[in-house]
Amino acid sequence: MSTSPEHARLLRLATRASLAVASTLIVAKAVAWWLSGSVSLLAGLTDSLLDGAASFLNLLAVHYALRPADDDHRYGHGKAEALSGMAQALFIAVSAFLIGFQAVDRIQHPQPLGDPGLGLLVMVLSIGLTIALLMLQHRVVKATGSAAIRADSLHYRSDLLLNFSIMLALGLAYYGYPQLDAYFGLAIAFYILWSAISIARETVSVLMDAELPVDVSAKMLELAEGVPGVLGAHDLRTRISGNHWFVQLHLELPGTLTLSVAHDLCERVEAAIQDEFPKAEVLVHADPQEVVGREDGPVFN
Repeated sequence: MSTSPEHARLLRLATRASLAVASTLIVAKAVAWWLSGSVSLLAGLTDSLLDGAASFLNLLAVHYALRPADDDHRYGHGKAEALSGMAQALFIAVSAFLIGFQAVDRIQHPQPLGDPGLGLLVMVLSIGLTIALLMLQHRVVKATGSAAIRADSLHYRSDLLLNFSIMLALGLAYYGYPQLDAYFGLAIAFYILWSAISIARETVSVLMDAELPVDVSAKMLELAEGVPGVLGAHDLRTRISGNHWFVQLHLELPGTLTLSVAHDLCERVEAAIQDEFPKAEVLVHADPQEVVGREDGPVFN
């Protein structure tokens, strides 16, 4: 069980790009906030600081998750991606509380803004870089199904809305409504907190070995039962770890088959599922049809 070189390259590219974008935006937003004093910009800076920490953690997690299976981790290291997603959710939730605290303080103690024009330029840069990163992440998630990159992409999508909100707040301040800046910061904090909850829910499902979607499981059973010689399939179990889907199921076969023929049918079922779902690692158990009948309940003559 291993990740293809192309998938590994895409995952590394996405994590490095994320860290580079976060680092660039930290510097730009710090300068703009220092000169303007905008709470909305402070919200963006705080979020970018935590984005940088999360992106660095993500880079380490993906590097670890790409390690092949070993004697101590026979199912690979893919769960490291889900752990990274949980850490990202925590970082994002902390940023939401920090932004909300600062916004409430500014509402209670208003202060004039400095130069909102520089902040607007920084936000244009932020939006451009974020859109470019999201396009790359979409490509990587589509190709690899990475939970860590998906979580990273989710919070950068929230960043895109955050950046547009900051632009609106700075624009209103530029035209004489600086008091709205703090209220925008508070609204942004609530949205960021909701994003953190969404990321946490998705990663918890992976860590708790949630099943694949019902339609995917149904298709797998259909593929298994469609192999000539297979009488039926049942007890399908699935879970996700990194880029891999682990699938187990029981086949119902005639009890008169030789071991070699039964083994061949099991391999054909595995191949049928893997052709349709390349990320699946399939383990098949063969049940004689007579045993399946007895398992369904007591048999009376």
